[in-house]
Amino acid sequence: MGTLTGKTAVITGSTSGIGLAYARAMAKAGANIVLNGMGKPEDIEKERAGIEADFKVKAVHSPADMTKPAEIAEMVALGEKTFGSVDVLVNNAGIQFVSPIEDFPIEKWDAIIAINLSSAFHSIRAAVPGMKKRGWGRIINTASAHSLVASPFKSAYVAAKHGIAGLTKTVALEVATHKITCNCISPGYVWTPLVEKQIPDTMKARNMTKEQVINDVLLDAQPTKQFVTVEQVAALAVYLCGDDASQITGANLSIDGGWTAA
Repeated sequence: MGTLTGKTAVITGSTSGIGLAYARAMAKAGANIVLNGMGKPEDIEKERAGIEADFKVKAVHSPADMTKPAEIAEMVALGEKTFGSVDVLVNNAGIQFVSPIEDFPIEKWDAIIAINLSSAFHSIRAAVPGMKKRGWGRIINTASAHSLVASPFKSAYVAAKHGIAGLTKTVALEVATHKITCNCISPGYVWTPLVEKQIPDTMKARNMTKEQVINDVLLDAQPTKQFVTVEQVAALAVYLCGDDASQITGANLSIDGGWTAA
């Protein structure tokens, strides 16, 4: 029996990267999974079927668009309808855009706030009534080291992630007497396909070798000089779902190789 046997986890932005690692780790702990995110249908199906085959749980995919509140509510309803409950909600969907503030495209600002911040509000709003009714729940928001410190040219992302930290605290206080916890995890640079894909462009732009890009650009802020792995982030999330973590709520848990200690 895993920590989450018989429970259901909805994870936004879970068709790759950190989100997929959350889904697989929670499935391993026994949870049925609602995947969400974009990608080629065949790739999504491969991951969905893989979760079922590897962990003997059930998994479905919701194509909900994280900029559309009605679709987000439908995603939560899908979990409840398919599996009888949504016990764990992980808000992980996110996008990034980098630009000086005076040139920052308004539509990019709106999209980042919608996907990285407002979507978490909409999914929590939809999931909390069921959690209260059952008297148990775990809400985990993927924040970022940027929920605690800033970097230049990332105004929308930093604002959204600071917002996630505040939303997390507020929700934690509201649901504290219902055996529901709400926490956020703040990773530093995590080794994902998204990060890996940025390296060649950065090599060209800065006239650097791959090693220089990794150490002097990406890992510049991380004192350990190592990437965080998706598995490490997912393991922390699974821990937060367990009984040992029932008194951890409203917390912002850094997993960033020391970045925010400086």
